[in-house]
Amino acid sequence: MQQLPVMEHFYTIQGEGAHQGRAAYFIRLGGCDVGCVWCDVKDSWDAQKHPLVEINKLVVAASASPARMVVITGGEPLMHPLDTLTESLHKAGFTTHLETSGAHPLSGSWDWITYSPKKFKSGLPEVAQAAHELKIVIYHLSDFVFAEQHAQQVGKDCQLYLQPEWSNRERMMPAIVDYVKKHPQWRISLQTHKYLDIP
Repeated sequence: MQQLPVMEHFYTIQGEGAHQGRAAYFIRLGGCDVGCVWCDVKDSWDAQKHPLVEINKLVVAASASPARMVVITGGEPLMHPLDTLTESLHKAGFTTHLETSGAHPLSGSWDWITYSPKKFKSGLPEVAQAAHELKIVIYHLSDFVFAEQHAQQVGKDCQLYLQPEWSNRERMMPAIVDYVKKHPQWRISLQTHKYLDIP
């Protein structure tokens, strides 16, 4: 049975984006080579720091929760082959959600893809075209230009979100509100789990 490096897995509430507020089982994989300076899970970057866990054990753990939505996040989860994981989760009755920077080729079968490209390492066109939502983290005013560039790369039905970087939220929120009012194709995403102190 395939194993994956797992930093943590837990039952919680999805705090961001289109599925914000929904109960979900999160599987956070170790390993990331994108290197965001403001990353809030830098402990995930080194995959070798995290134990290899068999996929069937992850499915059993997720099945102990009443929700049937699993979010695969990281780190950068697409650094690992995810076909067996998503196939196993689908067989167990779960919908599969991916959170990715898009910097690695797409693997796995997904019911929802959150594409959150970063300036530190470019996302791949195949991930942009497959995305159901585009989430751009706003840290500087220049990130609005970055957001529009990537909005041109996703499909016409992809939902567009601007999300303030947590440590800079008070400074950037007024600019985000003004931007969305002027460009209503965008929506605001907040890290509600941090406001509510939900893991």
